[in-house]
Amino acid sequence: MCRKHDTVSFAWLYMKRIIMLPLGLAMLASVQAGLLDDLAKPQQGRSMRATSTMRVGEVRRGGEEKLNPKAEPRGDLDEASNWDNFRVAPGQTHVLLDEQGPGVITHMWITFLGPEPQDWAKQGSANHQEMLLRIYWDGNPRPAVEAPLGDFFASCFGERREVVSLPVVVDDGDAYNCFWQMPFRKSARIEIVNESDKPISLLYYNIDWIKKDKLPKDTPYFYAQYRQEYPAEHGKDYVLLDTKGKGHYVGTVLAVRTRSPSWFGEGDEKIYIDGEAKASIWGTGTEDYFLCAWGLKQTSTPYFGVPYFDQWGIVGGHTSAYRWHLNDPIVFNKGIKVTFEHFGWIAPDENPNHKATSWNERQDDYSSVAFWYQTGQPTFAARAPHARERKLPSLERVTAYARDFADNPHHGAGEVTAQRLDFYEGPQLLYMPKETNGAWLEIPFEVKQKEPLRLLLNMTKGPDFGQYQAFLNGVKLGQTIDLYNAKVANEEVHLLDFWPDPGKYSLRLECVGKNHQSSGYYAGIESVRLRERRPRVSQYGFEKDSDWRKEPKLYN
Repeated sequence: MCRKHDTVSFAWLYMKRIIMLPLGLAMLASVQAGLLDDLAKPQQGRSMRATSTMRVGEVRRGGEEKLNPKAEPRGDLDEASNWDNFRVAPGQTHVLLDEQGPGVITHMWITFLGPEPQDWAKQGSANHQEMLLRIYWDGNPRPAVEAPLGDFFASCFGERREVVSLPVVVDDGDAYNCFWQMPFRKSARIEIVNESDKPISLLYYNIDWIKKDKLPKDTPYFYAQYRQEYPAEHGKDYVLLDTKGKGHYVGTVLAVRTRSPSWFGEGDEKIYIDGEAKASIWGTGTEDYFLCAWGLKQTSTPYFGVPYFDQWGIVGGHTSAYRWHLNDPIVFNKGIKVTFEHFGWIAPDENPNHKATSWNERQDDYSSVAFWYQTGQPTFAARAPHARERKLPSLERVTAYARDFADNPHHGAGEVTAQRLDFYEGPQLLYMPKETNGAWLEIPFEVKQKEPLRLLLNMTKGPDFGQYQAFLNGVKLGQTIDLYNAKVANEEVHLLDFWPDPGKYSLRLECVGKNHQSSGYYAGIESVRLRERRPRVSQYGFEKDSDWRKEPKLYN
């Protein structure tokens, strides 16, 4: 289903939201009652904790590091007693827990500095996509959990995002909690591998578990496995999990970076139980599997959510979603295969019949984490690639940074400065005219070869920003760009799909006014970009000889 291409009664949608409010409260009340009921039952075992707290005899700063994880916690009045964190150098592995069983891990809390440069880490730190979380049961050399730390906590693309759900909570995007029950018989080992070229800075953690006398013989183990396809393989459904044995599937984290315009999520989930040739569990669309409707938007609920959704229908958009099967586990006795079709809407120049239709195999970038419980050894062969391979490949053919054109010939009346914002790796150009008259910016770039490209601007919006009109070599592109936003925010402005001839070009932004809510006429721009289109656009070549100057097009 796609919100963009279906007509829905807005009155009905409004009433639906009003009706759903008490239903949501009732659901939460039911969950809370169940948890509280369990607290009144006898509990077997003894609570334990593995923690990053500073211990007696350890040296963590100001000298050669000495660690003693089995020593008593240090609790004196010296400031070093409060150094309850670790620095994990590039390439190193840090062990958070290494204990003997039987037992059950009940809670993990982890935090660390973000990747941006700051006082504690002048050159920045590893991001959570570059940290590989591994958990081993009973001395097995193959990890039962293997996923980028962020993706395991439903925070994909290396982006820090808030998640509020029952098994996973990421408060304010930087306090990573999970409450998955993880039983083990002989031993448990939890480690984080730093696969970045920067350190993990100020790593804190608490791992709570209950030591047991014994576990029931049929107790299954907890598993979570990451995999990816950049892009999704042509002619095959995307596979999240394929394992033989007995167990139940309990969760999905899915991340998609679009490589084509329009909506990616028409594809169904197809789940094969116990070796069946045709899926007996077959869905109606990607957003429907994630318990949303008419598309996806940012949300967070106890059982499903979309922590990250940047822009609708663009080339290079990012979406991440989670779905926990807590009350509805998918049970299998001999095996399970969990897949997604990668079908959706597509632009006419990517369709063999030169039409925009809703059912086309797309070639977007997919990654996922599958969560399940199983007895015996899983047969799923997938392994997480190194962080270098997990990083999404660049789609940019040309990038012209605005900061390189801050001199007078490239702007009109008004002051220009380079400004650092967390959105961008380098400074953006901030243009500060006092009025519309004579206010403009120009950013030149060069095209080396003729190929299908998308022209876009990576821009900033803010409370004192103006309205601008874009021109390419004097040709007006699209409607007025309103850069007003109540808070400072990043947004890509997509302008044109075309086959530019080799040569020099100039993108010009002319100030034409301001939103009535804005207090100024500023413009913030990080870059002008030419982004690649899928190879089939070149293969079909429908618009290779079209004159973009006479009829500028933008597919969405």
